[in-house]
Formats: sequence, structure tokens, C-alpha cells
Amino acid sequence: MPELPEVETVRRGLAPAMEGAVITRARVNRPDLRWPFPDKMAERLTGARVQSLGRRSKYILASLDTGETLLIHLGMSGRMLVSGDPLGRFVHDHPAAEKHDHVVLDLDNGTRVTFNDPRRFGAMDLIASDAIEAHKLIAGLGPEPLGNDFHESYLAERLRGRQMPMKSALLDQKIIAGLGNIYVCEALFRSGIHPTRKAGALSRARVARLVPIIRNVLSEAIEAGGSSLRDFRQADGELGYFQHSFDVYGRESEPCKTPDCGAAVRRIVQSGRSTFYCPSCQR
Repeated sequence: MPELPEVETVRRGLAPAMEGAVITRARVNRPDLRWPFPDKMAERLTGARVQSLGRRSKYILASLDTGETLLIHLGMSGRMLVSGDPLGRFVHDHPAAEKHDHVVLDLDNGTRVTFNDPRRFGAMDLIASDAIEAHKLIAGLGPEPLGNDFHESYLAERLRGRQMPMKSALLDQKIIAGLGNIYVCEALFRSGIHPTRKAGALSRARVARLVPIIRNVLSEAIEAGGSSLRDFRQADGELGYFQHSFDVYGRESEPCKTPDCGAAVRRIVQSGRSTFYCPSCQR
């Protein structure tokens, strides 16, 4: 599933084409994805101007001048593809319709934005813009890891007394919004923290070191266009390339990249997810 860097990469790719544009025609080609689409979604989108394109956790939020916000969740295999961009950033003409093109938005600047999702685990919803924080997918989310509300004092307080493993704590969306399996593995490696260490046992000094490492890992991944492992593509159809910089994720049995370490990367399963770590560097 796309994590924060992939979703932010898609948002940044969509923004130049969508912000300020009017949706001249919206087509909804099926009644649902993971959940049913909102009532009369095509009609409510047609004629709306996209005021801004934001992100909360793993959700893209398109603020409309109708007083509603379009929430987009990519799910496991969802892609937002842009064609015909008049700014010249994308070289593709409008492609022929594909089987899994579920929502198609034509904009007044000549752009077409297509939501394609073969596995149909993605979702779209229309929300009153002044009620976004109360939406079932948004309410209860922790702070953004790249925002000002995520800092040493906050994380130390949220981890205090918790018996869960550090890996599980960092994946808890109520503690930190948007972190996923790949980037938690990478951040724990860089900070030297074993994924099974109890969250409440982490010292304040190690928490202080972890916070900027999480920010750095995410920022580097965004700069690299995210990680393309299976289905992920940027808005222009290109692959991300942060996967070429993985220190541990997906590298089971390969040598640790730390000079003179000598250990091999191991994989364990935590809560049904693969965790990759170095048994020598992470304690």
C-alpha cells in the first residue's frame, strides 16, 4: 500500500494540473470501490473548481469551491494518472480507456485525471469541507511526522508506559499519521532501535534521535519520488526510485550496509507484516 511519501509524491504531481482548474466533466464508471461512492458524485464534482490539493496521512484532499472536499485513498493498487497537461510537464496524450479506470475527471485546462485501481481497495468520498476532521478516516489520526506537532516531547509522552513493540507503536496511526511498514523499518535501522524493543522502554535520548531520523527518511523518499515495489506510479506514470536506497527493507540475508558490521539483514513477522532489521546494529 502506498505510504506517506508515495501519496505526497502523487499530490505534488497532481497539484500543477488540478489547482485552480474547473472539473468540466466527471465520470464515475462503477458504483463503488472499497466502499460505495457518495450519492451523485459525478454531478457534485462537475462544475466544481479545485481550490487546493492537500494531504492528511495517506489521503489526498481536494478542496472544492462548492464547500466540499474530495477525499482520495489510493488503496493497494490505485493510481492517479494525468494526461494532456497544458503546462507541458507530462508527455502523454489522453490514453485509451482501460478496464480499471473507475473515475475520470476532465478539467477546463485540457487535463484529464484518471483514477485507475485494479484491486479496488481504494476509495473516494465527498465531505463538507468544514467537517473533514470529523470524518471516519481522519478523526483520531496522530500528527503529521513532517509537521510541527510531531516532536520529541510529543513522541516521548505517547510512548510512555507502552508495552507494544516499537515497530507496532510507529505504525499506530493514532500516534503518528502516515507511517507505513517500509519507512518504519528504515527509520528504526538508522536509529539503531530493535523493532521488538518495548516502546515504553525507549530512553528520552533515543526518542530525541528517532524524531529527526523519521523526518529525514520520509523527506528523502519524497525527493526520490517514493518507492515503486509493485503498482506504484507517480502522477506522470513514472516509477519512484527510493527502493534503490533501502538499507534493510526487502534485503533479508543480504549483508548489512554499515561498514565493518558483518551481520546479515534478518526478517521477522510482526502483526502479520514483514520486519527487516540488522541484529547487530539495532538494539
